[in-house]
Amino acid sequence: MSAQEDQVALPLRSHTIFGVCEAIGEDFGFNPILLRIPLAASVVVSPLMAIAAYFALGAAVLVSRLLFPRPKNVAPVEQAEPANEERELKKAA
Repeated sequence: MSAQEDQVALPLRSHTIFGVCEAIGEDFGFNPILLRIPLAASVVVSPLMAIAAYFALGAAVLVSRLLFPRPKNVAPVEQAEPANEERELKKAA
């Protein structure tokens, strides 16, 4: 079993609300804390705008996950045999 199979879906995790910041962090390869902090700070300035932005980001994540779902089981890619030129270089070495 891989680590991916053991994980609970984002909205059902105890440390997330809807998993929006974590999903965006996973998709773009950065720590979700870097998105959570400014979003939490914006709640102090304008709570309505912060909530609207959060739900807009959530809708964007939902649409992207529906349009481009991740494959369930990806078979390992087998290495192709080296081209004739590469084999000749290896023999010459």
